[in-house]
Amino acid sequence: MIDLRSDTLTRPSKDMLEAMMNAPVGDDVFGEDPSINKLQEDCAKLFGMDGSLFCPSGTMTNQIAISCHVQAFEEIILERDSHIYQYEGGGIFHHSRASVKLLDGNAGKITAHQIKTAINPVDIHRPTTKLVSLENTTNRGGGATYSIEELREISKVCKENNLLLHLDGARFFNAHIIENYDLNEIGQIFDSISICLSKGLGCPVGSLLLGSNEFLKKALRVRKVFGGGMRQAGFLAAAGSYALERNIERLKEDHLLAKSIEKIIKNITYIEKSREVVSNIVIFDLDNEIDPNHFLSYLKENNLLAVSFGGQAIRFVTHLDVDKDILKDIENILNNYTY
Repeated sequence: MIDLRSDTLTRPSKDMLEAMMNAPVGDDVFGEDPSINKLQEDCAKLFGMDGSLFCPSGTMTNQIAISCHVQAFEEIILERDSHIYQYEGGGIFHHSRASVKLLDGNAGKITAHQIKTAINPVDIHRPTTKLVSLENTTNRGGGATYSIEELREISKVCKENNLLLHLDGARFFNAHIIENYDLNEIGQIFDSISICLSKGLGCPVGSLLLGSNEFLKKALRVRKVFGGGMRQAGFLAAAGSYALERNIERLKEDHLLAKSIEKIIKNITYIEKSREVVSNIVIFDLDNEIDPNHFLSYLKENNLLAVSFGGQAIRFVTHLDVDKDILKDIENILNNYTY
């Protein structure tokens, strides 16, 4: 089975599993798990930030950050298709009772100008604009990335208007491989950063939330309330340390594979259009005469798994559990589809 539904489907390699099983552990709620402490310290050093906090999921790290940054009567600016708004179960209102201002971006990205014009004036009729959240790479935007110039411009607007800036970096290292960021500069641009370990980096579970010491004191308390205080979770953290040391550069392979799939798709007559492939996400639209559910069932019957992405859109995601050997099979499966 060729499974391209998501890069969350990756499984730990043999070497990663060995690192996990050999990890020294302790009680993390007491701050005594050496493997978690190492992971948190190493990730913080990468970005030149005060520290980081290991959590079970990216949804939790995002929601903790929002809970620390905003409260009732305040507002978050974010792109309409962002994960924080679309896929986190209404957590913004549930946890923080905050308002949102949704912007129509380009490939999931918003600009400094859009943010500047979206800031509310001081007016008791409107919530106070407090936070801007960016997603990099963009999921529903097809894996697009922000250039460092775009991030600098957004950061400038935020600082000039006393706004906090959060990064949902679920696939941040995919963006880093493409844009070649100075990670210390990224750490200076954002007030908080969420990094996912369980996508392209290949870990079984886990995300990290980075920020200042003052921010992390609040975040630790919120994590406890959310039920995210894990005990001997160093076995999981060891996978994260392994991935940060060994699996970042190999993301290039996922990007090259996605580009190769894009070339195949461009020659399929029943595919109406495809979005430009930037990283490891491939999104294409089927002809209006095709039932997407029928198409997905056909793929599954032929050992290829994908997901519907709304309307006529279908998404493939490449990851470390698939390689270029799948290309011929994908080409044959797509060419043999009839409707």
